[in-house]
Amino acid sequence: MTQSVTGYAKRGDACPWLCSRDVVRKAVIPAAGLGTRFLPATKVLPKEILPVVDRPVIEYAVTEARDSGATDVILVLSPGKELVLKHFDRNPALELWLRERGKEKLIPAVRGAEGLKVRSVLQEDPLGLGHAVLQARRAVGNEVFACLLPDDIFTGAKPAIAQMIAVHERFGCSVLAVRRVPRSTIGRYGAIKYSRHEGSVYFVEDVVEKPDPAEAPSDLAMLGRYVLTPSIFAALKATKPGAGHEIQLTDGVRSLLPEEQVVAVELESDYFDVGTIPGFLKTSIAFGRARPEFREELETYLEELLQGPPDRPAPTH
Repeated sequence: MTQSVTGYAKRGDACPWLCSRDVVRKAVIPAAGLGTRFLPATKVLPKEILPVVDRPVIEYAVTEARDSGATDVILVLSPGKELVLKHFDRNPALELWLRERGKEKLIPAVRGAEGLKVRSVLQEDPLGLGHAVLQARRAVGNEVFACLLPDDIFTGAKPAIAQMIAVHERFGCSVLAVRRVPRSTIGRYGAIKYSRHEGSVYFVEDVVEKPDPAEAPSDLAMLGRYVLTPSIFAALKATKPGAGHEIQLTDGVRSLLPEEQVVAVELESDYFDVGTIPGFLKTSIAFGRARPEFREELETYLEELLQGPPDRPAPTH
């Protein structure tokens, strides 16, 4: 079997021995964006702290990383977003207050990062997702790592990143998450071109950031989950600004393709986008309705709301 100079699978190679020595223990979560779509709510409060029901958005990604086997989470933050990291600090005074008032059941909920090392690196300038990932280079080192975008939330029997790690263990290369979308909407995403597939795994030939729907190579859109070899850092360092005059992670992945195999996988997960206000509202409704203690009241309220005029909220109870 042939290896590339980086030690990862060349295009077309499978590396069954590689999976036994590569364990994905580090997860990078880019959270440096300004959240302008949610202004004025995000003028002071980072978007990642906004709650979906009773958990901050960022906690869904951190929990997924932990449940997928990660022990070290690196948050990429911009200056002024220290509150995101602070959310994962222990709060002994709060825990004592809860214990003294017989509310011990709430203590695990305020330890969102228990069992994890959570730290941060700064992205001083908003130069794109690829640039944000590049800031984690020193913290990650020469390891395979997971990358989770907190705007995307996945639910299902097995965490999304855990599914992707299993694919990485099979093929020994970087793994992208994809899902089929209507071609009319593919321009909102990165899209893949693939040569062949084995079930839900696609062998990637090219990736294109926000393609024109008429020219998109497929209807398989890239989502906010990646398992990446450390070769991505050298690729990103050499990447020129692309769409939006930013350094795009998609372009970094594209530059890996001549040397390394990259695969994509359709996840067996439900997908929620909290990066827009309509998506955030729909996610909050879906997650609230899934909670038995809220379901009846929420469904009753929604029925009343739909019966009323569309420009006026339903009465509160």
